[in-house]
Amino acid sequence: MASTADIKNGVVLSIDGQLWSVIEFQHVKPGKGGAFVRTKLKNVVSGKVVDRTYNAGAKIDIENVDRRDFTYLYNDGDGFVFMDATDYDQITVPAATVGDAANFMLENQQVTIALNNGNPLYVDLPASVVLEITYTEPGLQGDRSTGGTKPATVETGYEIQVPLFLETGTKVKVDTRTGDYLGRVND
Repeated sequence: MASTADIKNGVVLSIDGQLWSVIEFQHVKPGKGGAFVRTKLKNVVSGKVVDRTYNAGAKIDIENVDRRDFTYLYNDGDGFVFMDATDYDQITVPAATVGDAANFMLENQQVTIALNNGNPLYVDLPASVVLEITYTEPGLQGDRSTGGTKPATVETGYEIQVPLFLETGTKVKVDTRTGDYLGRVND
């Protein structure tokens, strides 16, 4: 067991059977009364953010979370298969754990997976990825980048909004956190 003195940004705490990552913390010593630690915690699985206060010296349960680089291999129907970049071991991560990251993953893409006691917690993608548009309505003469947007399907099957002038076969940069179009990529 650790105490509140061990709290740092990025540390993962086990609270009521759930894992919470410390986003912010502040040791507070008021003029009157005992010291305490004010924290902002993010649920590792759901992403929910809560504020929590601990008395100074209170016992907390710190969990070991191992973040390692993996290569996405394929989807086997039950889950997604990844290969460890260091020892070439393969693990299958359930689709529920992968979540929205599946919309932006291509085969042989590098990702980071957080593991706790060998169990995958979440998949972390780069901030943006380059994907090819596989289908979009053809653009019309006079369509410009400031005119508006239209739906386009990328090679993972995910649909994003792109400017009117883009055509099928164009490579685009997509934000993996929001799914927004960031720009065209020239080969």
